[in-house]
Amino acid sequence: MALASRIVRVSQALRGVSVKKSRSFYTYSPEPSQPLNRQPEWTTADEAVKVIKSGDTVFIQGAAATPIELVSAMTNFGKANGLKDITVCHMHTEGQAPYTEPDCQGIFRSLSLFMAANVRKAVAEGRSDCVPIFLQDIPKLFHHKILRPDVALIQVSPPDKHGYCSLGTSVDCVRAALRNSKKIVALVNEKMPRTFGDAIIHSSHFDAAVRVDVPLPSHGGKPPSDVESKIGQLIAENLVDDGATLQMGIGNIPDAVLGALKNHKDLGIHSEMFADGIVELVSLGAVTNRFKKAHKGRIVGSFLIGSQRLYDFVDDNPFIEMLEIDYVNNTHVISQNPRMTAINSCIEVDLTGQVCSDSIGTRMYSGFGGQVDFIRGAAEGLDGKGKPIIALPSVTNKGESKISPFIKQGAGVVTTRAHVHYVVTEHGIAHLFGKTLRQRAYELIKVAHPNHRESLEKAAFERLKTMPVA
Repeated sequence: MALASRIVRVSQALRGVSVKKSRSFYTYSPEPSQPLNRQPEWTTADEAVKVIKSGDTVFIQGAAATPIELVSAMTNFGKANGLKDITVCHMHTEGQAPYTEPDCQGIFRSLSLFMAANVRKAVAEGRSDCVPIFLQDIPKLFHHKILRPDVALIQVSPPDKHGYCSLGTSVDCVRAALRNSKKIVALVNEKMPRTFGDAIIHSSHFDAAVRVDVPLPSHGGKPPSDVESKIGQLIAENLVDDGATLQMGIGNIPDAVLGALKNHKDLGIHSEMFADGIVELVSLGAVTNRFKKAHKGRIVGSFLIGSQRLYDFVDDNPFIEMLEIDYVNNTHVISQNPRMTAINSCIEVDLTGQVCSDSIGTRMYSGFGGQVDFIRGAAEGLDGKGKPIIALPSVTNKGESKISPFIKQGAGVVTTRAHVHYVVTEHGIAHLFGKTLRQRAYELIKVAHPNHRESLEKAAFERLKTMPVA
């Protein structure tokens, strides 16, 4: 019933249909704003992007669903036709971001709601912008008309016999952007997996559509290092209970945690994103979602990226519900999950427990993402058994301590010291909740790299005017 009700509300909500949200379901008035037999204009990528004009705001779907062919065509069209002052807004995107190159300055300006590697250089050099924002709040930018897309570039699965496509691997803030976009251009990819939940959209809402058959961007294949494996083992053996609901991001540390959970039972998944490690845990029966209060028996996500194995796993699989980010990352929704265990990484932690995750000094690196959404949601767990976890190697690749006396000058705090409960490195687990500043420093120094503990003790004394204490 829950899955059916989410599928029912599909594309009628996109353009002018009255929609009423009531926690986990929607109702809508029966009159669609577009006839369901309306067909988009089937064309080429080069022709489709000609709807973009100078001064427009263009939304681009992200992660594995980044419509790379449309992005390339948009860039070429803007350069060839003397367009200017186009804002390109997006979350994390994959592939190249040619619209951020120096020769596009004045034509396009990227606005990142969560940065990926492809825009960092442009942001650092002042050609692009980024917005510090919680993932759960991003849809509000569109609903409150702070961002008003003129054109949305998306990637979807082919339509079924009823004309319904799927947003596939990225739902996140896409529906909010589409509801508020004047034009929708869809890349219809044979390789896009068909997912359910909030992903379903009718092709009648597309103004133009382009057929392709190309592989999606993929991540994965690099095994975790010994340090990452040790962190994963410590978390799995000490902090993840049978029956827990997990949130984890992408990267080697989350993968290492998942790899160490093969003997666990009845795990659930409620995460803004997930990657390949989930597939094996499902096949082994470790992930059942049996004890979840909402979406029982279902994996809940909002976007994903991984290998073809992951895309094959989620394709046409009702075990997976891809839902909007303002629901998945809502702190109250998160708190309802049993034994909610949030596992997030960061760039550095200072001796009082302040966590920097989005910048290295003044250089912006990523974004707030869902870290605070889930760290707080786990801490507020209604069963009192949630575990908010920050995990990081004790040192950088250059041997610098990632537990530092102070966060770097110009860096920002994403997760405050009041939010932090557990900090895990390969050297152990620091439990900070309820600890004084002296006790926090003591706990963090214990899990720092041995080569840095003496200097951290001295720094703690200078900062706190007293020695760290258990």
